[in-house]
Amino acid sequence: MAPYSSFLGRTVTVQYRVGDVLLVACGTFVGDCGRSIFLEQHVEMDGKRNYFRWEIPYPYIHHIEETIKSEVPEVASFEVEAPAQKRFAAAAGSSSSATSTGVPGIPSLSRPKPI
Repeated sequence: MAPYSSFLGRTVTVQYRVGDVLLVACGTFVGDCGRSIFLEQHVEMDGKRNYFRWEIPYPYIHHIEETIKSEVPEVASFEVEAPAQKRFAAAAGSSSSATSTGVPGIPSLSRPKPI
């Protein structure tokens, strides 16, 4: 029996190392094959539902613990607020054309005209 199978189907936080760096992954524990564990996290981007899946080998696991449901959002939402950026650009007096940087507070640069 796999040693981490008791976490199957639960939301967990895993600290694992890659080289000299300690990373953290949070998601649903979806598998344990005996040599590595699998985590999955669902996200929503641009109205489409996607998921990320990690495979973490046993030797790389530093710490694993179950996460309380209220600490982790069910679905992470990454929505781009283009209308707000256009409003800011209009208020700043810069154009919202293709040459705009799209970053609030940074004015757009005009390109020199070709000769």
